[in-house]
Amino acid sequence: MKIGFYPGCSLTGSSREYNESVVAVAKALDIELIEINDWNCCGATAAHAMNEELSLSLPARIMAMAEKQGLTEVVVPCAACYNRLKVTQHELEDDTKRSRVIDILKMPYQGSSRIINVLQLLEMYGAENIKAKITRPFAHKVACYYGCLLVRPHSILKFDRVEDPQSMDTMIKMVGGTTLDWAFKTECCGAGFSVSRTDLVAKLSGNILKDAADRGAEALIVACPMCQSNLDMRRGAINKTLETPSDIPVIYITQAIGLALGLSAQELGLKRHFVTVEL
Repeated sequence: MKIGFYPGCSLTGSSREYNESVVAVAKALDIELIEINDWNCCGATAAHAMNEELSLSLPARIMAMAEKQGLTEVVVPCAACYNRLKVTQHELEDDTKRSRVIDILKMPYQGSSRIINVLQLLEMYGAENIKAKITRPFAHKVACYYGCLLVRPHSILKFDRVEDPQSMDTMIKMVGGTTLDWAFKTECCGAGFSVSRTDLVAKLSGNILKDAADRGAEALIVACPMCQSNLDMRRGAINKTLETPSDIPVIYITQAIGLALGLSAQELGLKRHFVTVEL
């Protein structure tokens, strides 16, 4: 199975461990990821708040390059990138906007490539292989945290349930884990305010970690590098807001599945986290 792959900026920089785990798990499941040639930043999170044409042109170029490469389906592991590409596809159904963007890009754009997130990749092309290749069940009690961008806006993404999504929970149960019912699975972690308003990120992310800890979670499972960064890298600031400091690790869904498949901590990038991962 061959599928297009857009890593985006985070997976090649601050979230290298996510990239490592996505690539390692895909290889273990016999999925060949074909990286888009000469890809660029999608513009998340700032472009769409500042310049509409820029916010559409950046993701459109990525998809135009995928089309040029003959990639009919592209997996986008970063939730923010996934959201921007899907929203842009929707916005460029408008003929006027599409014509303007094509003029800016100076290259064809059809919007024909199907954009999927990492959970959809695992559901559609990995589920049977995952079941067959489990060597060490992921026997842990975890809270699956979806954040804002994987499921909203539902009218465009049409992925999972908005208030109580289940796709990540289903995957964790498949590899032997137990998932918790909890109150913060789609609440915001503070997103792009990590630098400008770390105090707000600490408060919002602290609420998420506290609820997970109160319900007995051994770890948080995520599919968004921004969420992982806020909950992991900002743990020092977060713990200052909590009565009881939290040492719960925050790992990617691909890392959890990789552990169940018998992949090593090094292959999955588990040594790169700020909060020690011992699962």
